[in-house]
Amino acid sequence: MAYMNQEKKSKLAPAIKNVLKKYGVKGSIAVRHHSTLVVNIQESHFELAHDHIQVNPYYIDEHYTGEVADFLNELRAAMMDGNHDRSDSQSDYFDVGWYININFGAWNKPHRTLATA
Repeated sequence: MAYMNQEKKSKLAPAIKNVLKKYGVKGSIAVRHHSTLVVNIQESHFELAHDHIQVNPYYIDEHYTGEVADFLNELRAAMMDGNHDRSDSQSDYFDVGWYININFGAWNKPHRTLATA
């Protein structure tokens, strides 16, 4: 059963923050419904087609290229450190350590693209 709490989040936070810092991204880390680790990206220098995007972590390479894809893949790896996935969809059995969500902006606060030097 998927489970995420503040203690697990605090153990993963340093690696997540290092990825955000490496790419010059401003974001926050949260836990939702005791099952999901969430990173909300408020500001970055990435030029995105929309100001609110919910990233599908399973299809990063199919939807993003270049530095954005590199960033998202590193962020996903940091968020998944220590996680497990023993799911078997054919038998309708799902067993993951926790779920992850990555968002650029929110419905009420759009992602802000910073000017690059």
